[in-house]
Amino acid sequence: MSDFEHRSAEKAARSTMPGRPWTPQEEPRQDVLRRYLAAVAGAASARSSEPTGEEASPAPPASAPRTPAVPRVRDVMQVPAASVPGDMPFLDVAHTLAREQVNALPVVDADDHVIGVVSESDLLAKAAVLAEPRRHGPVGRLWQHRLYDKSHGDTAATLMTFPAVTVHPASRVSDAAWTAAHARLRRLPVTDLHGRLVGVVSRQDLLRALIRDDSEIQAEVESLVGRHLVDPRGVEVTVRNGVVTLTGRLDKDLVPELLAPVRDIDDVVEVVDAIVVV
Repeated sequence: MSDFEHRSAEKAARSTMPGRPWTPQEEPRQDVLRRYLAAVAGAASARSSEPTGEEASPAPPASAPRTPAVPRVRDVMQVPAASVPGDMPFLDVAHTLAREQVNALPVVDADDHVIGVVSESDLLAKAAVLAEPRRHGPVGRLWQHRLYDKSHGDTAATLMTFPAVTVHPASRVSDAAWTAAHARLRRLPVTDLHGRLVGVVSRQDLLRALIRDDSEIQAEVESLVGRHLVDPRGVEVTVRNGVVTLTGRLDKDLVPELLAPVRDIDDVVEVVDAIVVV
């Protein structure tokens, strides 16, 4: 990941921070947020580098080194996906959202095509106007004018937001994360080539797929140390919330040669140099 992408991710993370300082309990959350945003920023720079259709890529020669498989939406999506029919009444939609413990659900037609998404915001717009039908001043009139558009609906199809933002099962997880971030959505319906609902993917699903845990990062760093040093036992590696700490004793000329590739490892937030030079 480039320095520009790191700076972009850190800037975005800072913009989402609360006005008060982070507490010690919240600091790991900030680190995860930065790593997620960095992964999304990296995906944005490589969106067009690989086809996203179902067609398979040519198999590499037998002698070629194997590369890690690119995670796809189909690998992380939730199946089956809850949905509501377009003719479901307002109150039943509210009960379904509560039962499923989600803030939005795809709305489908009789053939399971996704025609929109109904969310808590859509339902709240109707409930707000029903509870307070009077207008209050110019700002109130403008606000309620928008709410009235929602208040006339009585079914999922008349309350929903459309068209729905969807992703394909063969889409890369990184591209789906970019779509979710750009549209500010917590859940994305997953549809086939004909627009039929086949699953749903949440931001949490994408986050888990994009960001490796500390043990995987540590294994890669230790492998890198083993390739760079004659005696890798002289350096100890620990990883916590993406922060890599290197301790031990090492020749001063080898330290920068080791630190640079460690910083370039995906999902490494920071490298703490605790090596004693000799």
